[in-house]
Amino acid sequence: MSARSLVAGATLALCAGLLSTVAPTASTATATAGADPGADADATTAPGFRVRPIDWGRCREGYLRKAGARCGMLTVPLDHAAPDGPTIRLAVSRVRHRGRTDNGVMLTNPGGPGGSGLFMATYGALVPDRVGRTYDWVGMDPRGVGASRPALSCDKRIVTLGTRPDYYPRTQAVLDEWVGISEQYAADCGASAAARLLPHLRTTDTVADFEVLREALGADRVSFYGQSYGTYIAQVYATLHPERIDKLVLDGVVDPRGIWYSDQLGQQVGFEKSLKRFRQWVARRHATYGLGRTARAVERTYYRLVRRFARHRVDGVASPDLVDLTLGAGYTVGLWPSTAEMLSELATKGTARIARRTYRSWYPTVEGGDNGYATYLATICTDAPWPTALDALFADAARLDRHHPFFSWPNTWFNQPCATWPAPAGTPVEIAPADREALLVGESLDGATPISGAYEVRRRFTGAVLLEGVGGTTHAGSLSGVACVDDRIAAYLADGSLPRRRGGAGPDVRCRPVPAPPAGG
Repeated sequence: MSARSLVAGATLALCAGLLSTVAPTASTATATAGADPGADADATTAPGFRVRPIDWGRCREGYLRKAGARCGMLTVPLDHAAPDGPTIRLAVSRVRHRGRTDNGVMLTNPGGPGGSGLFMATYGALVPDRVGRTYDWVGMDPRGVGASRPALSCDKRIVTLGTRPDYYPRTQAVLDEWVGISEQYAADCGASAAARLLPHLRTTDTVADFEVLREALGADRVSFYGQSYGTYIAQVYATLHPERIDKLVLDGVVDPRGIWYSDQLGQQVGFEKSLKRFRQWVARRHATYGLGRTARAVERTYYRLVRRFARHRVDGVASPDLVDLTLGAGYTVGLWPSTAEMLSELATKGTARIARRTYRSWYPTVEGGDNGYATYLATICTDAPWPTALDALFADAARLDRHHPFFSWPNTWFNQPCATWPAPAGTPVEIAPADREALLVGESLDGATPISGAYEVRRRFTGAVLLEGVGGTTHAGSLSGVACVDDRIAAYLADGSLPRRRGGAGPDVRCRPVPAPPAGG
């Protein structure tokens, strides 16, 4: 499996990083060397914490072995404020630099929160001109995620096909059912086997883990390649440990002004824009898909299907499943053909075989299948206070639903467990203005992290340069073959060269976006 296909898989399973509408599955990639399966299941009590070297060994996943990666487990305190207390273990992967040039360590994170990051050790192969080979690329499953131990899971049934009510609360009974589901899931997390993690899954905890990782790797300074939520980790890391950061590449940039409720509302507007472009693309291919000759007609077809699936499941698929699968097209143009094919089958044949097969592939109901969703909430709900007044929450959803109906209610329910989350919220780190260089990447109509976030970080990091994929809708799409973006990443990573920073708010370089594949591609 190529590194880029892994990126696509991660994007689909977690809807590429920040804030998807269905829980991703847990990663199975882990280390086999130096691991004690019995000890992995629980935190251990240490008389005192010291940074321990990583025992690198054979990776379990074939694609990591093929890339030359080695895997291991990093020991960190459960609570960094109490370093003499219990410890947990984080799964890490590394592909070492090759050749004489050694540009140091590249830490990575693919987003989420809740995304497994082991695969990102392979990202160096994607950087043009073999520049990626000059770094040690290090991936990590953050605390609570994937192959890290303990891993958080609350109720695997949350991802089961055809079991949830309609996202759109057309009746009080549906609204009440969703409130009950959300409250129950929060309670299940509070009673889960790994509930001790819940007070310690903030972004600041993950940043502290990366600091331990840096020390364990013996690096005085590190570079960071962050995507989506990973860009926020990098912002916090650079703020708390500015002397430890070398180069920053931030792709799909989180707006630090909105952590996290306001950023969620921004998504509800953003995905409406990105999916409008998808509908326009489908309409131009009416002969292929038969969904409508105009974007408006395609939209009407889609909502007819949603209403139909709310009344009757087809092949086991319910309306929330259909919404979740369609959302993928809002994240990446790479999913436009397969999403259109799925909708075409529903509209023209009345069957849902593609939808059922795709959903079960993305969200298999296995033990720990809700791991990504649980860890996502554990961070989102505790990084900053979340509104708890239901009337205010639902008023925001209803207001946005009037003009941005696709995502407003689905995203509301996705985050609703935060209203009763069983762990206290903290205060976000202030990302203060700094004379810091960084290479920022984003597309104009990215729904998950609207381009306004990149503009804001560019304003705060006065040495940052922004590459904008003009008119594009793909989220975190760097290193996917667009030379205007990828060649500049390579130049920056090679010797720190950045394009000239222009006056005004940006962008500094206008690039073409990630291109959509052909119909049926």
